[in-house]
Amino acid sequence: MTTEVWYTSYGSNTHVDRLAYYIVGGTPPDGARSYPGCRDRRLPTASVPVELAGVLYFATESAVWTGGRAFYDPYADGRVLARAHRITTEQFCDIAAQEMYRDPGPDTDLDLTGALRDGRAVLGDGRYETLVRPGTLDGLPLLTFTAPWRLHDVPWNSPSAGYLRHLAAGLLAAGAWDADTVAGYLASCPGAAGHWTERRVHDLITG
Repeated sequence: MTTEVWYTSYGSNTHVDRLAYYIVGGTPPDGARSYPGCRDRRLPTASVPVELAGVLYFATESAVWTGGRAFYDPYADGRVLARAHRITTEQFCDIAAQEMYRDPGPDTDLDLTGALRDGRAVLGDGRYETLVRPGTLDGLPLLTFTAPWRLHDVPWNSPSAGYLRHLAAGLLAAGAWDADTVAGYLASCPGAAGHWTERRVHDLITG
C-alpha cells in the first residue's frame, strides 16, 4: 500500500489556506465550522495543477457555504480543473472523514485497495464516500472522493458566491490558468450554468 497520495481537490480545497484547516485544525474565517484536523499536521509537500477527465457539477446543499456543493463525475465527457496536494494516506483518510462530519482517526481509516486497483470504489452511500483514482503523477496515485451517484442522477443546485470565489482563488493560485479560463470553466459547470455567467464569476475573482 502506498504511503503517499496526491489528494486531488476540485472543490474548496483547491485553496491551500482552506485545506490547512482540515490538516492543522481550527475555524476558518467564515466561522461556519471548526475542524479537528489530521493526526499528522504537516502541510502538503507539494501542490500542483492537474486536469482530469470528467465533469464538475454542483448539487445538494452545503451547510458551510449554502448553495450547491462540488461533485465529480469521472465518467462524464468533459474536463475538470483541479489541484493535487501531496500528502500521506493517513492524512487523506482524515480529510475524507472531516468532509463526512466524522472525527478523524483509526476508526475512520479507509480501505484504499479497491480504488487504487480498479480506479473507483464505493465505500458507502455518503456524499463523499466514493473514492476515485483518475491517474498517477510522479509514480503516486491521484486520489479524490465524490458521491456514488452520477451527474444526471440528482438535481443540480447553484453554488454560492463565497464558494465559487474560493474555488476560483484556489485554481488561480495553482498558476496554470488565468482568470478568464477559470471564470469560463466555473460558469459552465452544471448547477452553475444558467445561474452564473462568465462575467459574474470573473467579477468575483477580480472584484
